[in-house]
Amino acid sequence: MSAPPDEFDWIAALRPLTRGAPAALGLMDDAAVLPARPGFDLVISEDAMVEGVHFLAGEDASIVARRLLRTSLSDLAAKAAEPFGYTLTIAWPASRGWDERMAFIRGLDHDGALYGVALLGGDTVSTPGPLTASATVFGWTPAGAVVRRSGALPGHALVICGAIGDGGLGLKAARGELPDAEGRLAARYRLPEPLFGLRDALRAHASAAADVSDGLIADVLHIAEASLCGVALDLELMPVSEAGRAWVAGRKDRGQALLELASGGDDYAIVCAAGDGEALVRDAVACGTPAAVVGEFVAPPSLEVRLDGQRLTPTRLGWRHG
Repeated sequence: MSAPPDEFDWIAALRPLTRGAPAALGLMDDAAVLPARPGFDLVISEDAMVEGVHFLAGEDASIVARRLLRTSLSDLAAKAAEPFGYTLTIAWPASRGWDERMAFIRGLDHDGALYGVALLGGDTVSTPGPLTASATVFGWTPAGAVVRRSGALPGHALVICGAIGDGGLGLKAARGELPDAEGRLAARYRLPEPLFGLRDALRAHASAAADVSDGLIADVLHIAEASLCGVALDLELMPVSEAGRAWVAGRKDRGQALLELASGGDDYAIVCAAGDGEALVRDAVACGTPAAVVGEFVAPPSLEVRLDGQRLTPTRLGWRHG
């Protein structure tokens, strides 16, 4: 029997994912050297995933890799940044053999090419616990042009770009708890799409933005808190997919159903503040993303969730990190 692969076998297998980027130093060093780009700011974000928490236990390693990269890149999309690279840290359990590690590489290779990002470095370790992976992603914005969470002002429109609720419903479908004959909902959970097509629209119109990872209500509140203002959200105006509308129609309590969609998380839509919300909606729709004005930012700091003009009291805002 041949010896099990070690760290250096893994690094050698990862080397093609650098796509020849000089910053990666051929993965032959303990560091990457990021280039300077005059007139631009470097935007950095990091996300981690743990098996059984952020993806299903036993999930195909290729899907895990693609989900990790996509969810990490979604943060850059919300900043209106242009991605160019990432670093990877992964802790492999003994139950995940070399075939699964190569499947992980194939997943990274597929989406690295799709989104134009190169592997720049990282680390690998073994673990007695679950598969755990982290990606740090890098992107550029014109100097001073990054769209932050903290730019909302009272009177700005609350805009959602992307469908709300498919992430939570997709998790149910992936678990076999919801009918999903064609697998579309489960795919929305497993392989969310970072909305880089909105880059120009966000730069032109958004005063603040965040991706919807924790849940719409939670992420709207993150913007309001960072901006030191309040927010009012009208649930009936949320962009919802055909599958989401069908699910709501099958529930007895429409308000509770919409609250569940708005607090489920994993949608990776982008929620924004905008002085001219309708202009942002027009530009988003023109590039193929469903969008709507769904409320407004207000003073003083507060959260108001409404349905057809009536106030609702959410029992859950979204995902709570431990």
